[in-house]
Amino acid sequence: MISAAARGLLVAILIMTPALMLPGLASDSTQIVLIAALLAAILTFVEYNSSFPSIVEFRDAAPFNRLRFLALFFTVFLLSAILKGITQPTALTSALTSIGTIVGNSIDFPFSPVRLMVLMLPEDASFETVSFVRNAAGLAYVISLVAMTAFLILVRVLNWPARGGVFNVWVNLPLFDPTAGGDVLVRLQRDARVNIALGFLLPFLVPAVVKMAADLIDPITLQNPQTLIWTISAWAFLPASIIMRGIAMGKIADMIQEKRRRAYADADAKGLQPA
Repeated sequence: MISAAARGLLVAILIMTPALMLPGLASDSTQIVLIAALLAAILTFVEYNSSFPSIVEFRDAAPFNRLRFLALFFTVFLLSAILKGITQPTALTSALTSIGTIVGNSIDFPFSPVRLMVLMLPEDASFETVSFVRNAAGLAYVISLVAMTAFLILVRVLNWPARGGVFNVWVNLPLFDPTAGGDVLVRLQRDARVNIALGFLLPFLVPAVVKMAADLIDPITLQNPQTLIWTISAWAFLPASIIMRGIAMGKIADMIQEKRRRAYADADAKGLQPA
């Protein structure tokens, strides 16, 4: 219960981070953020305090969700700090802005995801908005790449999730129905490939879709700082999270395939033994 409560508190802090760091927010926005943080904390507490799975995948396969949480938290925190530095500069915000500028300019090349995010902005966007979006997108994209690399090392080098003991598919994949039809191994391999491909394409597709829908939705500006932070964070985090899920499902498929191979080998060995 204490562990579930701590997880719920951390999720609430994550959601409240932009509201706590950014100055001059309206009271209505603060109340909405508090309600959202409270609901997220309750859902997280109920999920991790229950003995039965619900919707959270890889609940007992640490550190999958911890790594995703850290990636999202650092992204939201750093973007909030950089945005705060525009009106209230400090040594920390200036240093983060300089790092974001270096990273953003390095990744801002033709047809890169960062360049597409910049092109998504309206033509009359201010220089501050363009600069912040470039720096924030570059920093968020690098954080997502670091998270994916760390998880890939966990899978390939540290043998996740087998190193944690028995892997329960029902608890860690509650939304995956093994009885839905077809071979479980083939379905896991197919889902892994689809997730990895979708995660790779999303950073390129999202800016294009937003640009095409610019007439239907409000353009991204510094007038909505929390919306700007969460938009860029989601743009970088969701594809990374989907790719990590694809890598995880591919690893589970490999574990099932290896277990089948050993079972078939044992069966063949027993069949060859004399009576």
